[in-house]
Amino acid sequence: MARRPQPLIFAGAAAASLVAALVAGSLVAVLSRAEGGALSPGDWAAVRFTLWQAVVSAALSVGLAVPVARALARRQFPGRGLLVTLLGAPFILPVIVAILGLLMVFGRAGWVNDAGAALGLPPLSIYGAHGVILAHVFFNLPLATRLILQGWQAIPAERFRLAASLGMARGDIARHIEWPMLRAVVPGAALVVFMICTTSFAVALTLGGGPRATTIELAIYQAFRFDFELGRAALLALLQLAVTAGFGALALWVAVPEAMGRGLDRVVRRWDLGPAWGDAVWIALASAFLLTPLLALLLRGLPAMIGLPGSVWVAAGHSIWVAAVSATTCTGTALAIAVAAARVRRGRSIELAGMLGLAASPLVLGTGLFIVTYPFARPDTLALPVTALVNTVMALPFALRALVPAVQRVEEEYAPLAASLGMGDAVWARRVLWPRLRRPLGFSAGLAAALSMGDLGVIALFADTESATLPLQLYRLMGAYRMDDAAGAAVLLLALSLAAFWICDRGGRVDADA
Repeated sequence: MARRPQPLIFAGAAAASLVAALVAGSLVAVLSRAEGGALSPGDWAAVRFTLWQAVVSAALSVGLAVPVARALARRQFPGRGLLVTLLGAPFILPVIVAILGLLMVFGRAGWVNDAGAALGLPPLSIYGAHGVILAHVFFNLPLATRLILQGWQAIPAERFRLAASLGMARGDIARHIEWPMLRAVVPGAALVVFMICTTSFAVALTLGGGPRATTIELAIYQAFRFDFELGRAALLALLQLAVTAGFGALALWVAVPEAMGRGLDRVVRRWDLGPAWGDAVWIALASAFLLTPLLALLLRGLPAMIGLPGSVWVAAGHSIWVAAVSATTCTGTALAIAVAAARVRRGRSIELAGMLGLAASPLVLGTGLFIVTYPFARPDTLALPVTALVNTVMALPFALRALVPAVQRVEEEYAPLAASLGMGDAVWARRVLWPRLRRPLGFSAGLAAALSMGDLGVIALFADTESATLPLQLYRLMGAYRMDDAAGAAVLLLALSLAAFWICDRGGRVDADA
């Protein structure tokens, strides 16, 4: 029988309990203030807009992702691997940075309006509902493409070989092979994108905000910062929780089944490709849409980095501190929960406790923590610690997805041998667990650091002028129309986010197999 060191199990159970207590405590605090407020017609309009824009954004993102993923699955070309890798950038790219890039292309003084003015066309505005949807498609088109591309790559090569031997036309292959895969994968991808769009605070704060383009999370922020109506903010937080929890449960219910069966892992060859120009057009359009805003940002921001004001560098220091604390606590908590989940009989409940961050948005947790701490301390003095804490909880589900399978493999392969040798906890962790978890640990730490570095959520509720992080300082520069300084700060934030991810991920991979 595999040995089960009690201290490691206790640490994991305690960590999961603390996460559950934090989420539940925040919700109880919200409930305690929900009786003192009332929702206005504008708040219900925010609810309707949140759901409407999420539906439209998800439909556009997934609808455009299908032909792009199909083109990438069918064609091989130089740089294809790099392009597919770049499609994972939204998980690391700070939201406020990408928004500024979109403004430089589609804003009032952007490239599109400059080209339109040269042709005598009226100017376009990116602000409002259409701007929110445009930004959501920009962020979620790559994610949907990656999810659907995985479905295409999961189709065994033998299916296409059989189709070729039967002389099936392109339409028959699409109907009998590709359509069943899409029917299995697309609903789950659409629900994931929908959930992301319901909790995207920074997009609505920057590009929305008008009476017709206010989301629930933006309404929570406005109730705090402008009206200080805690009861109304608490009711909105409960509505946000109901939306995320309800559709989160629906996303788990609509699981992606294995529709294609198993194959022999042969290289996929297609005999039904036809002309390449159609696939090339989709790939080129998607690449231009995703890369042009980043190019515009780099061209304007790199020269401006030289003269950045001191407040930007102070805010950068705050962001580095928050990211370091969040990455450290998130990785340690995830490792403890993963070990306990792998060693106890009902480990699934411990893992689910660590995943509770998916059920509550950052602003919902921030609302609860604000209500709890407000009678005892000034919120601005707790801005950075609370931001690091909430970022830890929000990044924890991603870290668990990377660590839990790895820990389970180590337990299955080495726990019986370790038990027979009488190996203690410290020796087990140092000699067995650590060398085999360096890769997922480094990836988890890098992802948590990058997500925390670029977060613009809870900090907006708590921070004052002296405790702002770099994303909040960047937003303030944009609000003051100091676009050159904002571009320079955006490039700095992008560099810090990528560096944080690379350092942690690289640190986990160096000599990992030694």
